[in-house]
Amino acid sequence: MKKFYPIITIVILSFLFVSCEERKQVVDWDTFVDNFIAVYLELNPTEAVDAGLHEYDGEFPDWSSDGIQTLVDWLHVQKDSLEQYMFDTREKKQQFEKQYLKAIIDKKLFWLETVKTPFTNPSFYLDAISPSVYLTRKYAPPDVRMKALITYENNLPEALMQMKANLQLPLPFTFAELGRNVFKGYVNFFNNDLPLVFSSVDNEELQQELAIANELAIESVKELHDWFERILPKSNGTYALGSERFKEMLWATEKIDISIEDLKIIGEVDLERNLAALKQSCQEFAPDKSIKECIEKVHSNKPEGGAVEGAAKQLSLLKEFVVKNNVVSIPGEEEILVEEAPPYNRWNFAYISIPGVYEDRLPSVYYIAPPDPSWSREMQRRYIPGKTELLFVSAHEVWPGHFLQSLHRNKSKYKIGKVFWGYAYGEGWAHYSEEMMYNEVLGNFAPEYKIGQLTYALLRDIRFLSSIGLHTEDMTVEESEKMFINKGFINPGEAKQQAARGTFDPAYLNYTMGKLIIMKLRSDWLIANPDKTLKDFHDEFLSYGGPPIVLVRTEMMGSTEGSLF
Repeated sequence: MKKFYPIITIVILSFLFVSCEERKQVVDWDTFVDNFIAVYLELNPTEAVDAGLHEYDGEFPDWSSDGIQTLVDWLHVQKDSLEQYMFDTREKKQQFEKQYLKAIIDKKLFWLETVKTPFTNPSFYLDAISPSVYLTRKYAPPDVRMKALITYENNLPEALMQMKANLQLPLPFTFAELGRNVFKGYVNFFNNDLPLVFSSVDNEELQQELAIANELAIESVKELHDWFERILPKSNGTYALGSERFKEMLWATEKIDISIEDLKIIGEVDLERNLAALKQSCQEFAPDKSIKECIEKVHSNKPEGGAVEGAAKQLSLLKEFVVKNNVVSIPGEEEILVEEAPPYNRWNFAYISIPGVYEDRLPSVYYIAPPDPSWSREMQRRYIPGKTELLFVSAHEVWPGHFLQSLHRNKSKYKIGKVFWGYAYGEGWAHYSEEMMYNEVLGNFAPEYKIGQLTYALLRDIRFLSSIGLHTEDMTVEESEKMFINKGFINPGEAKQQAARGTFDPAYLNYTMGKLIIMKLRSDWLIANPDKTLKDFHDEFLSYGGPPIVLVRTEMMGSTEGSLF
């Protein structure tokens, strides 16, 4: 595993011993930004690989306590340097990018330093330890990616050892359960599936190296699984951020200053709005049935050929709707594929794998997980969404959701926007896309389509309220589960997963929060710009890359006035 101390020490010292005025003269803004991105990715090589810098293939960050402190210290130096950086007041682009970069640093420091997620939350590590990029992103020939995977597996034991050493006991039960379940999946994957991925590579030496590295990986993930299994019965730690830190999270990560009481009211109002719309749509679609029975009727109308085939057909339809209705520009010809999710990554029904900004026109892949074959036939049937439900998953992930958003992000004039993606900006846009597509394009379709859209809107509303409840109001996981079942109309198994996620991902309220801020911004912007179209709004909004939406609002409206919601 690489160590970064010499590089970082040089960078830190170079800033500490140069005066503000000298710094202004020596380093121009573009160089400052370039240096920040380069050193950040050097410190976080798994993010560099995901961005498409494959000279970092197989490497992990230094997750030792000293390594994490080095990252924190570097971020503080960057923040201080940023505060002191002088601008030509005419350089509006630089002023915006300065606020964007400061927001990135504030968010990183909140999770690293205030919440101390590397020491309290296993989810901090999970994206970074995934080998998916080497297995499913065809950025190089199979033998090259196989070598990268070997490096990854050889480095994995030290990375997991650092992870285990960092996590402070007792963990909350849901955190330990997450770790146990994830590493159980890795044990099965490394044992049964990984050896087959590169079996077609005709190189005996590489195959032997992979076999040896895979044994090391199996041993390390099994050891961590067994550790989580052992600590699970005594995992009674507290997951709640508390009101003060929750409010700080809103500011540090999204630049939102609002009382928790007012935020909760906003969520409750949106939940009631969507419940009323669901009641009305069900009266039209299934007037003789209860809401639960109405949703089941929608759910039972499955896509022909299964979810993967059904989604592939939907993408062509959705793209046609986007173009025909002038919803938003499509700034690229990159390809989108639909495939069955690989066995090691089926904990979520659907997700999209988008190539890094430094990679050249590789296809994105929209993955859909099949039901577990060990489940009963009825459980497998229920797992597959109805065709109208699936349509809005496809809208969220592809047209005009995350995939289209990535095409715009790659064209952004802000270098930072190409690399750093905001939670509320990204998930808010994707969730906004679902309702916007119904309202602007699909509104003349049968009420079954509205019900499909509303099932996901309700799910995100309850995430919003669960996040507040779990972290500021002593809501229990069981109470959150009941809310998902009773007001989100989802099955108990999914409700359990959603409630548990709220404990270790308190920011999952960003789906609804981001959507509502975008909706308000759209209304205000179109009123202020009566000669502009909805397409103009979408193109302008997506041009910023991925900053806090508050910063985008200020830029698009020309002031900080006006309410966010």
